[in-house]
Amino acid sequence: MNKHYAAALLAVAAPFAAPIASAQSSVTLYGVADIGIEFLNHANANGNTLTRMNSGNVSGSRWGLRGTEDLGGGLKGLFVLESGFDLDTGVMSQGGRLFGRQAFVGLEHQWGRLTLGRQQNTLYDLLINYEPMVLAARYSALGFDSTLVGRYDNTAKYTGKFGPVTATAFYSFARGTTVTTATGSTIAGETPGDVKSDRAFGGGVEYASGPFGATVIYDQQQGTRGITGQNSAQADRRIAAAANFSFGNSTILAGYRWFNGDIGGARRNDLFWLGYRYKATEALTLTGAGYYFNNKRNGQDPWELVASANYAFSKRTDAFLTVGYVHNKDNSNLGLNGFGSTITPGASQTGVSLSMRHKF
Repeated sequence: MNKHYAAALLAVAAPFAAPIASAQSSVTLYGVADIGIEFLNHANANGNTLTRMNSGNVSGSRWGLRGTEDLGGGLKGLFVLESGFDLDTGVMSQGGRLFGRQAFVGLEHQWGRLTLGRQQNTLYDLLINYEPMVLAARYSALGFDSTLVGRYDNTAKYTGKFGPVTATAFYSFARGTTVTTATGSTIAGETPGDVKSDRAFGGGVEYASGPFGATVIYDQQQGTRGITGQNSAQADRRIAAAANFSFGNSTILAGYRWFNGDIGGARRNDLFWLGYRYKATEALTLTGAGYYFNNKRNGQDPWELVASANYAFSKRTDAFLTVGYVHNKDNSNLGLNGFGSTITPGASQTGVSLSMRHKF
């Protein structure tokens, strides 16, 4: 009787055992080590120069783990854990988070990918192909608006690829704003009775085929309950549209970002950029870009010019020489490393950065 029972169990389990046994999985260790030397003039309120070593000049230094498992029937499980760090000091980036760049798990099928965790926003996912300096940590559009490479906690994201079209959308239950209280700093989470607090959502569509690509993106953040001067009815809204076109060894890139918001005060501004990239040889790529910031609330409209030469020693190791110039109109205070840097308001700034990057 026991033998017959065991045989019956094996017969029932056999169809399910095969897929489990044959499932293929892989885990990959990867990363980027980026460091360089930067020179800046007008680097503080006294107009002094500054020479320093910086980590993450072109790409944020990072290490990560990513893995996939074949679940059968075209379905895959996946995860990504990615930690940012400063190569010059060895400390963790993103406020000391262990996996501050990305931390998510999800499922992928021919209908698309659904992921849950700390993830990049849609601006980061799609604009990177249309920004001349590839949203570099310095000397790029990122200096005008850090949300262009935003990451949100507690995020559900869908991404689908349908031929030349990519569609993506996300919803963050609480994007992870730092809240400072009398007892110290903490990361905002979901708030009982206030579903809007610290929320974020957005999406975008990209079309890329042959020499042409274009994208349109929307991103919205809500104010965070618990921060002085903020409430969940406040919102920052961004719309971005960009395109690129390649011909021969050349690529032209152009983009526009619209902003309207009242988190931390009413603001309305536009950001425009135009760039040209030329592949001079298999190893050498030259890029030039111009950025213009139009502040609708006042006349503080800075502009920036950047030129960069990238030399690839191999597929994994390359070097960058980048030169930038910022002109600050009507006491605006944009530095080559972003708004609010210690540059004297109204002063222009010139910078030179020489960096080396290794990808593994």
